[in-house]
Formats: sequence, structure tokens, C-alpha cells
Amino acid sequence: MDTSCMRTLTYGLFVVTAKENCFDNGCITNTVQQVTTTPNLITVAVNKANYTHGMILRTGELCVSVISEKADFELFKRFGFQSGANCDKFAGYTLVERAENGLYYVTEGVNAYMCAKVVNTVDFPTHTLFVAEVTDGKKLNGDPSATYAYYHSSIKPQPKKATKTVWRCSICGYEYEGEELPDDFICPLCKHGKEDFVKVTVEK
Repeated sequence: MDTSCMRTLTYGLFVVTAKENCFDNGCITNTVQQVTTTPNLITVAVNKANYTHGMILRTGELCVSVISEKADFELFKRFGFQSGANCDKFAGYTLVERAENGLYYVTEGVNAYMCAKVVNTVDFPTHTLFVAEVTDGKKLNGDPSATYAYYHSSIKPQPKKATKTVWRCSICGYEYEGEELPDDFICPLCKHGKEDFVKVTVEK
């Protein structure tokens, strides 16, 4: 099977938050979907390894912040690259407000939030699918929602491409690799000197 076919499916990106015994937590997910409008139900799949998963399972409540294209990578680092099991993700973080159900929602880099109460669960080997009724919510701005593809192309830092410096002969195209071209260098192909070479940077 060509697993790359799965990456053609479209996904949004969300911060899913929960609260238990005065402790707030949240995680990044790409699995929020609306399933019905009457009642207004959504599904949220959360990995069982996420600390947020257990909190939602025990409390039956969650809040979804819809990540927009204005989000920066710091949002993903805070909620996606560390675990609430060993840190407080909200420590020193002020870009939040309390929603109507008492849970945090993010106020920057998102375009909407919704509060929801779990009404059913479906168990999978690695995830629990929470079926939840939306109890409240608000559109915060008109910024476009970020897709998973947009995150990879425009938010996630791209690896820096390795480069090298070469001196290219403008007469014959011969290339000498190195930061500096010796003053007495003579092109081995066309026999022209340093004055006919141009410094360029190319990918390795």
C-alpha cells in the first residue's frame, strides 16, 4: 500500500483542552469533525498516550480551539511537543480565556472555540473517539483555519538546506569549490584568470 495516499485527506488543527482538579491541560489534534447539527455533535479522537485523554475521559468535558493560519510554531511546541504529565503547559501562558464551561480556550492564532460535553465514546487500540455535544462557542475572527498541509508548508520550520560556495567561470562554466578563489587561479579549461569568475552559492 502507498501510505502517502492518506496524506491527501484534509485535516484541520486544534488545541483540545480539559480541566481536572484545578489542573488545566491541552494537546494538539487534527481529528475534530462535526457529525450532526441537531443535536450539534462533534467527534474528537485523542491518543491514549496524551495526558489530556485521561482528563476528558474522567471529566466528560472539553474545549476546542480552532487553529488559524495566523498561528506560529510556538503554539504547536507548547501544546504538541511536551506532555501535561510532567509539565504545566499553561504556566506563564496568558493568551487564554475561560470558556463558559470553565475550561481554557486559546485567544491568539485561533479563529473560534467551542465547548462540548461528552455523550459517547468509541474505543480504538491507540485512541478514544469522543462524541460530544457542543454546548457553547464563538467565532473570534475571520482568519482562515489552518489545515495539516498548511502547517507543514507554512508554519513548521523547514530544515535548512546545505549550501556550498563555488566560483564559476563566466567563460566556460568551470566551477571551483571554496570560500575564496586564489588570486593566481587560472581556469584549467579555458585558461582565464580570477577576474572572469563569479562567486555563487549552490545547494549541496
